[in-house]
Amino acid sequence: MERETKSAPRLIYRVARMPDAWAPLDWSLALPDGTFGNRFDDPESEYRVLYASSQEVGCFVETLARFRSDLSTVAALKRIHGEDDFTPPGEVPPGWELNRALGTARAEGSYADICGSEWLGYLRPWLATECVRRGIREFDASVMQSGALRAITQLASRIVYELGYAGIYYRSRYGNDLDNWALFEPFRLRGTSTRTIDRSDPALAQAAAILGIEVN
Repeated sequence: MERETKSAPRLIYRVARMPDAWAPLDWSLALPDGTFGNRFDDPESEYRVLYASSQEVGCFVETLARFRSDLSTVAALKRIHGEDDFTPPGEVPPGWELNRALGTARAEGSYADICGSEWLGYLRPWLATECVRRGIREFDASVMQSGALRAITQLASRIVYELGYAGIYYRSRYGNDLDNWALFEPFRLRGTSTRTIDRSDPALAQAAAILGIEVN
């Protein structure tokens, strides 16, 4: 059965540490479980994964989301001050951009659209045991889109990898209009480039506005 796939657009983008935005982390930096703690990392520690976006703003959103104010703080301030009062935003730390870079590249190959209906139907029996173990009563797209169920999404990554795909296509948790890519090693990339990040970058400002954080 043919399952849903996507091809990457002409350029994809990635924010990572200098000097090379497309250099994968060294295995020596892996966590005790053998992964790097990311959603589609290999649970068997055979291949590494690079995470990228179809849009510049998308890779900034994914990277800067950690600086948003905690929801409990936002909710507490709303209770204290009322609906129309100002809520202090999070802030991108000074100098954050100094050791980070924005990379562009062309990605080749077919990428599994794991939230497509055929993929969800295929993955369900393979992931059923892990879902039951974690108290998940049904397997659907919300499981694949969750950032908290990494044991399950990492198993899905392994299944996709063993079927020979170049990686996984997935929509951002921060908006379905942001398209993301999990690229499996060996990476099918061409024309990679890396440039420094300017704090006044329009895409950085747009991402900060989406997330409700400040870039001073």
